[in-house]
Amino acid sequence: MKRGIPMTASNDRPGILLDRDGTLIDVVREEESGVLSVAFHPRQLRLLPGVVSGLRRFAEAGYALSIVTNQPGPAKGQFSREAVERTNAALVEMLAAEGVSIECVEVCLHHPSGGPGGDASLVGPCECRKPKPGLLERVIERGRLRRESTWMIGDSPVDVLAARAAGVHAALVFPRSRCELCPLLGGPPVAPALVDEHFDALARAVVARSGAADAR
Repeated sequence: MKRGIPMTASNDRPGILLDRDGTLIDVVREEESGVLSVAFHPRQLRLLPGVVSGLRRFAEAGYALSIVTNQPGPAKGQFSREAVERTNAALVEMLAAEGVSIECVEVCLHHPSGGPGGDASLVGPCECRKPKPGLLERVIERGRLRRESTWMIGDSPVDVLAARAAGVHAALVFPRSRCELCPLLGGPPVAPALVDEHFDALARAVVARSGAADAR
């Protein structure tokens, strides 16, 4: 399902497609129980280290920045569609205040099985939930992005698989110290083109690699 911010399309641009949770913003940790969840209110937004400087580097290199995120909370009965929209809008505003322009936000609200009290209209198969490429395809088409110069930046194997399905490059922010990634401490089961523990370092690597490719 699309929850997009209107994009002004131009021809044949490189793009950066950004996962949200664990890539741009931290997960939410409930202090007493230790339960992890995604942010569903603007006050829960915490940008991860290196995100602002990395995004600025991408923008300076001419990349169009967009967010593509799975948010199944409404389908699972965890929070509302409005909460997702409000939180995403606040994130875009937060980044704008840092001089970073997000051109488009695409969201999948679906979940295959849903949950108690969830929105039944959002339960079931879809073509947009990563690792399927639907969200990425929407941004590529709306922004008229050049696939061979576009990257998906995420923190999970599903981001890599979605990138492959959409025909774009994949890079992972992969901090091995994050406890919620313990099952992946041996490395992601599908290998991205680039991986780094820090977003800003990953941005430098993407820009350098792309610049080298353009020079050939």
